[in-house]
Amino acid sequence: MKLERGQAEAVALEALTYLAQDPDRLGSFLVQTGIGPEQVRERYSDPEFLSGILDYLLSDESLLIAFVEERGMEPLLPAAARRELPGADAEV
Repeated sequence: MKLERGQAEAVALEALTYLAQDPDRLGSFLVQTGIGPEQVRERYSDPEFLSGILDYLLSDESLLIAFVEERGMEPLLPAAARRELPGADAEV
């Protein structure tokens, strides 16, 4: 599955929205990444930050599954999106 950069960014923003809709999910993201709420607001359009959101999502299988199921998304879409953003590993 190949995505355009804009599509990849849209998937990452959808993941951020998903995290932000639940205080526990957002809190876990903030704690594990060391990012504060203000940084999220400042960097939400930064491709490197979006990469980090997808890295976080992809690191937790149960969170990933819940995300794609809730959004009615192809299960491989987040990984495909991650490959199009900065810092991607060829094996993501």
